[in-house]
Amino acid sequence: MYDVTFIGTGADPDNPDVSGYAMAYHHANAYDRLENCELVACADIIPENASAFANAFGIDEAETFQDYEEMLAEVDPDIVSVCVPPALHAEIVIDCARHGVPAIHCEKPMDLTWGGARRMTDTCWRRGVQLTFNHQRRFKPSWVRAREIVTSGSIGEIERVELTPPNVFDWGTHAFDYAGYVTGDRPADWVIGQIDYRDEQYWFGAHNENQAQAQWVYDNGVVGLISTGIGGSVIPAFMRIVGTDGTVDIEPEGDENGDVRWRTSEGSWKHESIEEDDWTEPIDSGIEHIVECLENGHEPELSAKNALNSTEIIFGIWESSRRRGRVDFPLEIDDNPLEAMVAAGDLPVTQKET
Repeated sequence: MYDVTFIGTGADPDNPDVSGYAMAYHHANAYDRLENCELVACADIIPENASAFANAFGIDEAETFQDYEEMLAEVDPDIVSVCVPPALHAEIVIDCARHGVPAIHCEKPMDLTWGGARRMTDTCWRRGVQLTFNHQRRFKPSWVRAREIVTSGSIGEIERVELTPPNVFDWGTHAFDYAGYVTGDRPADWVIGQIDYRDEQYWFGAHNENQAQAQWVYDNGVVGLISTGIGGSVIPAFMRIVGTDGTVDIEPEGDENGDVRWRTSEGSWKHESIEEDDWTEPIDSGIEHIVECLENGHEPELSAKNALNSTEIIFGIWESSRRRGRVDFPLEIDDNPLEAMVAAGDLPVTQKET
């Protein structure tokens, strides 16, 4: 039996917004479905939040904490779900690893800085900790079906992936992660990109650009393209996968015939609708997967190594905009270029009225 704890419960899962989605509730529901997991404690800097969470999942009130380090010391958990804003991810994950927690499942994006993302990954690797990130869309049924079409060879060898998420960092982390997934979870060699950021877009304590265009190349030769914001419509789907003998579209724009469509070079579009119960369904599947991997010692698909590949592209795009040129990997910065450009006044961001 695995003892599971939570850091950052959030306030209200029924009213999510860009300040918080109370993701711990969704993590907890997933663990609670598993016979080999027991929810034993939670920590939140707002005591009322921790108490409400504990009440919702039958956790003893005595096992609620304001200080997560006190919780780690008293409970000594097997699994910790980290559900705080990105700026706190590295610090908390590293503390959990140093405490000796065997498995840490962290919300995405990895961290607010590239240096933080690398340090948390390296610390967990050195200490033999299973560190995973909630890139649950790898388990989204329609996205699973799209990958099946690709791996079946129906569109030949992959040549290019094209992405149109609303932004590079918050939504983009899912898109980059999945693009890496279908192209073999390989690192990129380089990226070149440009962004525009004039109207404040502050999600979960982090700046996100209004518009971006970028190109990168994986080390196996597959090309990636992303277009966010105003220019996103240049790609007629959330994601397009182009092969030597065809194309797959995921969530095609304005297509009422299905969630996935594909065609060979000489054929017409085939459409498929995938029944999906709820947006949280992939979270259940992802957490079941990471618990299985903890048990059998296999590397999870949601591993920090895979997350780091996609996160390097994200920070690389912002660094390319800062440098006004191509960025070759490995990325040798520690900060967050977008945050740094905003702080330096290099981007004319208009704050939203409150």
